[in-house]
Amino acid sequence: MVLEQAEQAPIPKTGTQKADQTPDQKIEKRAAELRSQLQKASYAYYVLDAPDLPDSVYDRLYRELQDLEEQYPALQTADSPTQRVGAEPAEQFTSVRHNIPLYSLENAFDTEEYLDWQARWQRLEPDVGEATAVTELKIDGNALALTYENGMLTRGVTRGDGVVGEDITQNVRTIRTIPLRLHTEAGQTPPPIVEVRGEAFLPLDVFDDINQKREAEGTALFANPRNAAAGTLRQLDAKVVAERRLDFFAYTVLMPAGSGDFSAPTDQWAALEFLQTLGFRVNPNRKRCQSATEVASYYDEWEEKRHDLPYLTDGVVVKLNSFELQDRLGFTNKFPRWAIALKYPAEEVPTILNDVTVQVGRTGAITPVAELNPVQLAGTTVSRATLHNADRLAELDLHLGDTVIVRKAGEIIPEVVRVLPTLRPTDAIAYQLPANCPVCGQPVVKPEGEAVTRCVNQSCRAILSGSLRHWASRDALDISGLGERLVQSWIDQSVVSSIADLYDLTLEDLLPLERMGKQLANKLLQAIALSKQRPWPKVLYGLGIRLVGSTNAQILADSFPSAAALAAADESAIAQIYGIGPEIAQSVRQWFQLPANQELIARLQAAGLQLAATTQPASQQTQPLAGKSFVLTGTLPTLKRAEAKAQIQAAGGRVSGSVSTKTDYVVVGENAGSKQAKADELGLTQISEAELIELLKDS
Repeated sequence: MVLEQAEQAPIPKTGTQKADQTPDQKIEKRAAELRSQLQKASYAYYVLDAPDLPDSVYDRLYRELQDLEEQYPALQTADSPTQRVGAEPAEQFTSVRHNIPLYSLENAFDTEEYLDWQARWQRLEPDVGEATAVTELKIDGNALALTYENGMLTRGVTRGDGVVGEDITQNVRTIRTIPLRLHTEAGQTPPPIVEVRGEAFLPLDVFDDINQKREAEGTALFANPRNAAAGTLRQLDAKVVAERRLDFFAYTVLMPAGSGDFSAPTDQWAALEFLQTLGFRVNPNRKRCQSATEVASYYDEWEEKRHDLPYLTDGVVVKLNSFELQDRLGFTNKFPRWAIALKYPAEEVPTILNDVTVQVGRTGAITPVAELNPVQLAGTTVSRATLHNADRLAELDLHLGDTVIVRKAGEIIPEVVRVLPTLRPTDAIAYQLPANCPVCGQPVVKPEGEAVTRCVNQSCRAILSGSLRHWASRDALDISGLGERLVQSWIDQSVVSSIADLYDLTLEDLLPLERMGKQLANKLLQAIALSKQRPWPKVLYGLGIRLVGSTNAQILADSFPSAAALAAADESAIAQIYGIGPEIAQSVRQWFQLPANQELIARLQAAGLQLAATTQPASQQTQPLAGKSFVLTGTLPTLKRAEAKAQIQAAGGRVSGSVSTKTDYVVVGENAGSKQAKADELGLTQISEAELIELLKDS
């Protein structure tokens, strides 16, 4: 039938037709047929790898649709194949917040580490046993979050820091394996909103073609396909992106329960199959594993086979299949507890250990660093590598002059993997971590149960230097010009001894300093003054609280709109926040309890720093659930706990882990326990999942 229609002569252009002429029903119908035929052909070609139309026929249909849209611009639709490329180059990308944060995965580098991970989650769910897991190849690319509204692609965002990414929708539309419209059967109503996550990557043959072209043009070559893909996604001209032929595998779908004619999947395997029905390419080399033995077998099988794939993969992603179990396990301070990346060994090379130096971080952590003979590793020259901590030093039994094997941990940070003692010089000297801080000379300590050795002298210049550099960094207070060299100079000259001292500085303080002219001094003072305008989440991150990165700082700031509110919160209230957990909660609580930190907050407050949110988020200004407090109890019929929480928060509401007189709604599911009893006692409003969904619809 498609071929028969393809033989129809294209509607001719005539001199009487105008660009603004309204098409009749026959022309509208033909344009719709062409869009459908071309979309199906593209899906068969790019996703199924099973072309069902000759190129010549596809080109003819495409040209016919293109001609119709030129004659009748009203026929152009956002999902038309002709609209994949065509917009003017972007001037810049806009930063946008993710609907739900994108978390990184914890890494395991062998099956023993995988078993350790399994044991950790099994301690939290001792009755589960060996749960079914889904294994997928870990694609070495760049994560994207795609939003579809009523079946149409409306937004494509990079991962960014996990909370905020860049809107690159114009570029995403050029990727042929990403549907512009979700595939649905005739008469089906698409879900009102769906978020699909996956990995954009460059196939190896495409990468080679790009580098050959760049070499012929005398342009610098890309180091690897992942870097090339990242650079491509951030091109301002979508036509350049289209030429580079990015590919995409989908691996996660997020959607509310009861979405049109579709039910949300209840496990990972069903989610992958559902993604295929929606028109996405899903990696075919996936497997449902019933045991750790099967996971290990899959991992071993692909260690060699992966080299025959047309794209790069650096490991295996293992996810517990059940979404209900995922919801119960939740997150640590950094990672989901229900998923892990089981990485393959990175490229390893030998080199000579010349020396070991020691770095002192802003938290006092003592990190030994290997100084090496320079060596090429994964496309870069490496002359230094981390040795992690004292425990790792003891395991390695390092001697100066040793031949060591170096690799990139997670293919990013160089690390010493092992020593070749048979090549050790006879006069080699064993290395011992110093007993005193190399900066301040005070004794270092190794807290019980921790692998990290620390300097605990808060007056240590290294700790102060690290704190100031972190405070001035771009992701924190972004104080332009206040770099490492200047920070160290100010500390050496006793200009500052605290973050708060920055805001007491005057022109008279700076002018006597070496290499400090009036122009530079004024510029620095202006930058420091400008930092007072940075919002509360940036200030919270800048404080350098242990375990609180920029992502967690944003999440905390969303729940606690001021430093005073966060300081007053108890540990359990902080731990209840989605994505935070007990480790971060303990660290935050301990930080705010220290008198020195309380004094710091008071000084920053007096200096005019933004220690509170100045305005409500826009989503909370206009939505009916703004300011409303919810508590979830029991098992809901269709929504997972995390989904319900995310939807309430997106509508402006707040989800608490405990019932109080300030609770507006208690959402009650099956097997509700003490929280429902407390709600009865306080006479609070109790609603079902269905009633919650109605409230969300109103929002």
